[in-house]
Amino acid sequence: MRKLLGLILLPLLLNACSTKEEIVYFYEGKEDLVGQKNLLEYEPQIEKNDVLRINVSSSSINEEVVAPFQMNTNSQQSGGGGGQNLSLTGYLVSPQGSINFPVIGEVKVEGLTRTEIQRNLESEIRRYVKDPIVDVRIVNFTVTVLGEVGSPGRVTVTDGRLSIPELIALSGDITYNGKRENITVIRDDNGVKKIGTIDMTETNLFSSEFFYLKQNDIVYVEPTYRAVKSAGFFTSYQGIISLGTTIISLYLLINSL
Repeated sequence: MRKLLGLILLPLLLNACSTKEEIVYFYEGKEDLVGQKNLLEYEPQIEKNDVLRINVSSSSINEEVVAPFQMNTNSQQSGGGGGQNLSLTGYLVSPQGSINFPVIGEVKVEGLTRTEIQRNLESEIRRYVKDPIVDVRIVNFTVTVLGEVGSPGRVTVTDGRLSIPELIALSGDITYNGKRENITVIRDDNGVKKIGTIDMTETNLFSSEFFYLKQNDIVYVEPTYRAVKSAGFFTSYQGIISLGTTIISLYLLINSL
């Protein structure tokens, strides 16, 4: 009887355990990180249909000199619901990859970073204003995370850059039912879908082109095999244990007669 019980429980206990390689982040290749050049200078490039918020100021005391370069200044001051007005008064990047900026006119922005756009606009505005300061932000920079994370949904990027580890942290971490070694990133690259895979258990993810996320990326954390199998009764641990208990009970009942 003890042998029968052991034969039933042993496979269940072995399958219920997770290995260190399946759970620990950056488990493989820690030594390779030493001396590796980081990507702190990374900035996403502006794409068609991005919405840009551009604020122009000046180091001079009189801010009225930059008023002509502000978009819809009057409506921003008098309108209600400031959060909504930020996107309504932003600069929508046209299908041609440009925006229509006050005084200057059409400005090409597609393929440029925020820093490059700031420098270009400052150079143009300097023809009219001394020491202009330009700040560019992507208003509609969002990333969608799905699957086995604590809080799936859409994440808004406010500082212009977001990495895979940062997204996972903002989403409540990967659950124990999620595959850390097989995270899928779906990206729209010039109208063509591009798919990449990230392995959070290895350090080579830091050199991946998908380490930093782009606008409208979709990140999917796939469930483990155990999680998929546990969706059914007879394939789940609870169902197997219940079935095994029933068999043992019937065996004991028959032998007692």
